[in-house]
Amino acid sequence: MPALRMLLALLGGGLLLPTAAGADSLRCGTRLITDGDSAAKVRALCGEPSEVTATSILRRPVVWRYGRPWYASDELVPVTVEYWTYNLGTQKLMRRLRIEDGLVVEIETLGHGYHEP
Repeated sequence: MPALRMLLALLGGGLLLPTAAGADSLRCGTRLITDGDSAAKVRALCGEPSEVTATSILRRPVVWRYGRPWYASDELVPVTVEYWTYNLGTQKLMRRLRIEDGLVVEIETLGHGYHEP
């Protein structure tokens, strides 16, 4: 019985730990961009980003099935990673999207925007 109490105390204590913030999003007009959306959808709804930087990483090929990643092989393949920054003006916060292999995987909120020359 004491072991059960210890287990329950540990599990209950874990609920009190701070959790990571929920996924961020980007609102373009009345439409919402979230993780998993395609780069084409982002461009269609939000227009061209203010800045784009691109790089490439090596990782195992992933196939998503039923919401879970399945690795097709152990061989590393190059994957294009782009960072799109949207400057929404001085009254709003900028957003940076990380796009891997054509899909949004992360949306980050930056500081206030600026006037573009």
